[in-house]
Amino acid sequence: MAHNCSGGCADGKPPVDPGYRRILWLALAVNAGMFGVELFSGWISGSVALLADAVDFFGDAANYAVSLFVLGMAPVWRSRTALAKGLTMGGYGIFVLVAAGLSLLSGKVPAPATMGAVGLAALAANLLVAVLLYSRRNGDANMRSVWLCTRNDAIGNVAVMLAALGVFGTGRGWPDVAVAAVMGVLGLSAAYSVVTQARQELQTGPVAAKQAGRAGHAGIGVKRGGK
Repeated sequence: MAHNCSGGCADGKPPVDPGYRRILWLALAVNAGMFGVELFSGWISGSVALLADAVDFFGDAANYAVSLFVLGMAPVWRSRTALAKGLTMGGYGIFVLVAAGLSLLSGKVPAPATMGAVGLAALAANLLVAVLLYSRRNGDANMRSVWLCTRNDAIGNVAVMLAALGVFGTGRGWPDVAVAAVMGVLGLSAAYSVVTQARQELQTGPVAAKQAGRAGHAGIGVKRGGK
């Protein structure tokens, strides 16, 4: 796979994969567009699951934008950014759980037809992005956070469509609330995974740098001794 150093390889910055950059731009456009669609649809349909998914799309759009910004930076900055994104994902999970609880108390019944149609469109958009990101799913914490966000989106879209069937079949709003709660838990789980990996990278980064420095000094000593 070809990489573009963009003037960064010589000073310790990671090489930039142009293909990955293009994928992130596409993902950013898709998520920003679907945020607007789901926000409007969730509002008019009264679905907390769609509103939760809309907030998720907004968070992911910001996620991709930040990932593009740090793509060519040193690993320590990418890990710090991933840590911040992980904490944001956790905040999203808490917000969704609170919104689900308030919706349950209000007793609103959303429009299942709108939920199903928008959920299907969102699933198609996220599957496209997920297929493109699949080969990068085991990268650093920053890449992993991008993959987890996309994976959770696709799962959430399927759940929204199942909630639409549940609301249609029961005539009650609890399936919508249940799906929103599951999406909130998924957000918290993904946040824990990203934060854990980012912290490990930040802790091992300085150690690896010191080891590399010691190896370099040892190499210089051997070279001088051999003169």
